[in-house]
Amino acid sequence: MYDTILVATDGSADANRAATHAIEQAEQHDAELHAIFVVDTDRYAEPALSSMELETNEIEDWGNQELSEITDRGEQLGIEVTTRCCHGKPYLEIINYADEIDADLIVLGYHGHSHAEGKQIGSVTDRVVQNAGRPVLVAT
Repeated sequence: MYDTILVATDGSADANRAATHAIEQAEQHDAELHAIFVVDTDRYAEPALSSMELETNEIEDWGNQELSEITDRGEQLGIEVTTRCCHGKPYLEIINYADEIDADLIVLGYHGHSHAEGKQIGSVTDRVVQNAGRPVLVAT
């Protein structure tokens, strides 16, 4: 049913659950798995000043660590994971990457780090669900 799966992470608990679902789906369907972390340029401006550059670099390093953890988890099950860490508006980057790889499924967490816990879906997840034009699994 799924040949190519994309999971997006921001390191939150819901994103970690989404990674678990994505890995399970990739294993079940013998699918290609991709993982993306987006440094939110609305939240972390592109580097211009030295302190902002340091903060942006720290977020990017953290994102690469999160992607590495997903890769390690996938490899334990024999699943190769292709990763991408980029800068931009998270929902746009996720949708664009899904289009680029022609993902059959996008897997996201219900909430991210920037969203308070509660009953309302996170803004990135909401925008991806409404604009992706392909199936999206939302992990809670």
